[in-house]
Amino acid sequence: MTDPFILRRETHIAAPRATVFAFLTDPDKIVSWMGTEVATEPQAGGLYLVKGVGASGNTVRGTFREVVPVHRLAYSFGWDEGKEVPPGSSLIEIDLIEQDGGTLLRMTHSGLPNAEQVASHDKGWVHYLGRLTMAAAGRDPGPDPRRPQGKM
Repeated sequence: MTDPFILRRETHIAAPRATVFAFLTDPDKIVSWMGTEVATEPQAGGLYLVKGVGASGNTVRGTFREVVPVHRLAYSFGWDEGKEVPPGSSLIEIDLIEQDGGTLLRMTHSGLPNAEQVASHDKGWVHYLGRLTMAAAGRDPGPDPRRPQGKM
């Protein structure tokens, strides 16, 4: 039986795969498009942690399951404050594919518990993948409009 609560997104980024991969794994680069504080250990079993995400400044926590440099990432995902999607309860899989002089980022977010969580996470991913697309292409996405002023 297939999981009905799966979110899929694709975006084309005007940058090579190595650049996009760095913006998905390097804490200094991730914080340019998402969160206020990031810690990553990009190896199987390593930590994935992003603090200060979204309007409420929540913390995302997970563990890397698969890391194939410049090609693929998979990590568990959940919210420290989340009852419906706690840390490690869902899975992000990202494939990076060379395309049209840049990179096609193909993401699947599975393990979400219901349609409401799919819709909520879809809004978040649209927002943050847009910011990633800008940052990896060398443009400044500016301050995160989803984060309230003064909240770092």
